[in-house]
Amino acid sequence: MQDAREWLRSARSVAALTGAGISAESGVPTFRGAGGLWKHYRPDQLATPEAFAQDPVLVWEWYLWRRGLIAKAEPNPGHYALASFERRVPAFVVVTQNVDGLHERAGNRNIVKLHGDIWKSQCLNCGGEYADDRTEVDALPPLCDCGGMLRPAVVWFGEGLDDGVWNAAERAVRAADAVLVIGTSAVVYPAALLVPLAKESGAKVIEINPDETPASGLADASLRGPSGQILPELLS
Repeated sequence: MQDAREWLRSARSVAALTGAGISAESGVPTFRGAGGLWKHYRPDQLATPEAFAQDPVLVWEWYLWRRGLIAKAEPNPGHYALASFERRVPAFVVVTQNVDGLHERAGNRNIVKLHGDIWKSQCLNCGGEYADDRTEVDALPPLCDCGGMLRPAVVWFGEGLDDGVWNAAERAVRAADAVLVIGTSAVVYPAALLVPLAKESGAKVIEINPDETPASGLADASLRGPSGQILPELLS
């Protein structure tokens, strides 16, 4: 802990890579956790372009249910610690695999969203992307003003990341003196590539996770426990 605090204190640029674990501490179910089933469906049966093409109503029902759960969740002390830290570091970026918006609600502003935003919808016809905080709609699937079908503005299994988003994530990691790896399983690609990239670029890698992960072997420090407990102490 003390070494990690010293690295962060002297760093001019820091990146935080966050995964489902930090949001799970706020009560947001993870894809891979015990609560990963919905109406007997696994997430990988619903979060795909093929599932949406086959049954957009079913997929939208799942996303509206997820929005409802997330709307009831609150940022936890880990989220707030990152938001406070951003205000004290010359350059700080959150690169998140999460789509729930809890980082923004805690106060972070410089965020790269690798997998999109559940609080936005995208039109399949005109390509427009819109803020969308609805947890219920009158008719499914919802439609754009142009008449086209809307889809959640998230990255599904089998889809590539937006080039601009990925390039921003790479730049943040390459420029960082220290990289926090928080609550991520480090098994989802290409996001998992950012940890070895950070190491290759000379950053100190600090992992915060209750469990060992494939990223643990690359970490200069592994702090075991909930991020909601460790981050406030580490970043104070």
